[in-house]
Amino acid sequence: MSRSTQATVSIESAAEPVFAYLDDHRHLGAHMSASSWMMLGSKMDYEFDAGEARSVGSKFRFRGKILGIALSAKQVVASRMPPRLKVWETIGAPNLWVIGRYRMGFEIVPEARSCLLRVFIDYDLPDTAPARLLGLIFADAYARWCTGRMAKDAALYFGKVGARAVPGAQASRKSA
Repeated sequence: MSRSTQATVSIESAAEPVFAYLDDHRHLGAHMSASSWMMLGSKMDYEFDAGEARSVGSKFRFRGKILGIALSAKQVVASRMPPRLKVWETIGAPNLWVIGRYRMGFEIVPEARSCLLRVFIDYDLPDTAPARLLGLIFADAYARWCTGRMAKDAALYFGKVGARAVPGAQASRKSA
């Protein structure tokens, strides 16, 4: 993957309940399941297999339309180590506007009376035009928005409205 970004927040909770909350992709994907300016007023719907994205190998997908154009991505849970880590990745080529294949996940680090939550994504730009051009312009901002929303939404759920962002939660480009 050629690009990467992450968002990190401190949450005043033990790691186990944070993992249980985030292990449900309905919570993780809430930012895409509701209409927003970043989604151009549209939303995505999730579909899960029997494992509901809660076990390694479990498959799930999202799909919807933005400005009348169909978008979708099939994903599989690649790693799951409660209460510390979960990673999922795209299967095949996703049909998205600004990012291509990706590997995404979250890591929870317990602290004395809280935990640090890091949400990350490693991604490529789309393979074909015009999506590749849109990716060059918007991919980094979209990835920051997505990881930031997941982290902040979890912090809000656990009652910390002013969740403290942790330094280092920035986008970066890896060398290919």
